[in-house]
Amino acid sequence: MVETRTHVVVIGGGYAGTIAANRLQTADNVDITLVNPRPQFVERIRLHQLVAGVDDAVVDYAEVLGQGIRLVTDRAARIDAAARIVALESGDTLDYDYLIYAVGSGVAAPTVPGAAEFAYPMVEFEHATRLRAALDDVGPATPITVVGAGSTGIETAAELAEQGHPITLVCGGVLGPYLSPAARRSAARRLARMGVTVLDGPAATVTAVTRQSVTLADGREVPSPLTVWTAGFGVPDLATASGLSTDALGRLITDETLTSVDDDRIVAAGDAAAPSDQPLRMCCASAAPLGAHAADTVRSRIAGTAPTPLNVALAGQCISLGSKAGVFQLSHTDDTATPLYLGGKAGAALKRAALTASVKLVAREARKPGSLTWLKSDKRGKRLAETERVSAP
Repeated sequence: MVETRTHVVVIGGGYAGTIAANRLQTADNVDITLVNPRPQFVERIRLHQLVAGVDDAVVDYAEVLGQGIRLVTDRAARIDAAARIVALESGDTLDYDYLIYAVGSGVAAPTVPGAAEFAYPMVEFEHATRLRAALDDVGPATPITVVGAGSTGIETAAELAEQGHPITLVCGGVLGPYLSPAARRSAARRLARMGVTVLDGPAATVTAVTRQSVTLADGREVPSPLTVWTAGFGVPDLATASGLSTDALGRLITDETLTSVDDDRIVAAGDAAAPSDQPLRMCCASAAPLGAHAADTVRSRIAGTAPTPLNVALAGQCISLGSKAGVFQLSHTDDTATPLYLGGKAGAALKRAALTASVKLVAREARKPGSLTWLKSDKRGKRLAETERVSAP
C-alpha cells in the first residue's frame, strides 16, 4: 500500500509562520515547506536594537526550525487557490495540499509628501539595516526626528537617545496610544530624562518631510537631517493580488478557525490574518498563538475532524525605554489597557525577558512540537486592531 503524504506550504518565516511549521511536525505523513525571503530568522522585536548597533536581530534557522522542514529562500508572488500552487518570484512553483498564509506585516506606504523619499522606515530588517548605515554617516549631534509614537517609535527614540543623539518624537496624536494614562506619564517622564522632545496632540501631525526638516500641521518646522518613519502598518498584497477576500488593510479574512472564507485549504496566521474581520493586535505576543492555532487547524482538516475556534487572550504590551527602563502595560482580556503597569527597572527586566523568551519559544516548538501553550479567555470579548493606528499621521 502506497503511503499518502500531505504537503503543507507555509508562506512567511516570522514568529507566526515558523511556529506553525514547527507545530505541524506533530501531524502524521506530512511534508512541510517554509517559504521566506531571507535565509535567517529575523527577531523583529529587536530591530530597534539593530538600528542602535547593539544586536544583529537575526538567528540561524538551524536554531529555530525543525530539522525535517524544508526551507525555501524566496518570495511568494501569487497563490493559485484553484490549482493549489504557489508561484515564487524566482519563477519556481510549489504545489500544496494545505497552505498557511503568514506573510506578516510591514510599514504602510506613507502618503505624506516627501516621506517616501526622505524618511527611513524601520519595520523590516532591510529598513533597519539601511537606517543603521545612515546613522553611521551622521555625527552624534545631528538632530533626528522619529515619526510615530507607538511601541516601535518609542523604543527607537529611546535607544538612539541613550546613545547621545538629540531626538524629537512626533506622536501624531498621543504618546503610546495603547498605554493607560499612568503608564503614558511614566514613559513620558523617562523619555524627558533621556532628553527626548515629545511633540503630541493634533498639531503634532506631520504634513511634509524634506531632506532637512519635518513640517507639522500647525506650520512648525522641526530640523531633521535624518527622519525615522515608524507610523502606520500595512501587510503584503499577496492575498489581494491572488483574488482572496481581504479586509481594507489587505489581511486575509478567515473564520474563527483561521480558515480562509474562500478556501478551506488556506489557513492564515499572524499579522496578515483577520479572523471574522476582527484582527488581533499586530504583535509578537499574538503571532505565536495564531501560528500554533493555524497549525492545529490544518492538522484537524488533514485528520478529517472539526477545527476548534480561536481563543487567544493577550496580557498587555511591553515597551523598552533604553537599556535601563521600560514599561509593561497590563491589559484586560479584550486587549484594552488596565490601570496597572510596571515601569522603570522592573519594566526593563520584563522586556529583556520577553526578548529572550520569544526566540526560545520558537526553538522549543522546533524541538518539542505541540509544546506551546498560550493565554486563553473564558469569553471571546472584543478584539482590537493594530495598536499603532492612533499614531499614524
